[in-house]
Amino acid sequence: MTYNILIAEDDRDIAQLLKLYLESSGYRTVAASDGEEAFALVETEDIHLAVLDIMMPKLDGYQLTMKIRERGYDFPIIFLSAKVEDNDKILGLNLGGDDY
Repeated sequence: MTYNILIAEDDRDIAQLLKLYLESSGYRTVAASDGEEAFALVETEDIHLAVLDIMMPKLDGYQLTMKIRERGYDFPIIFLSAKVEDNDKILGLNLGGDDY
């Protein structure tokens, strides 16, 4: 079985690096550069894991996580962010993220 990983990251260099690493490990990736595009992929693809940036346009990673969880999707969500304050981590995990 091939696992599908959503990469939601507005920095193209970071997104490309994640894509190369994950695909070289045998995963299939789909990528979005903003939260709205990412949610559209959640609704149309069979996502097994999401790697989300927090500071994205349209819907940030927190808002995207809330929307994903409100719609009943239960795949793991990992936040990948430059925000390192404890409050940011606690918020992300409380909203439904699985790791930060």
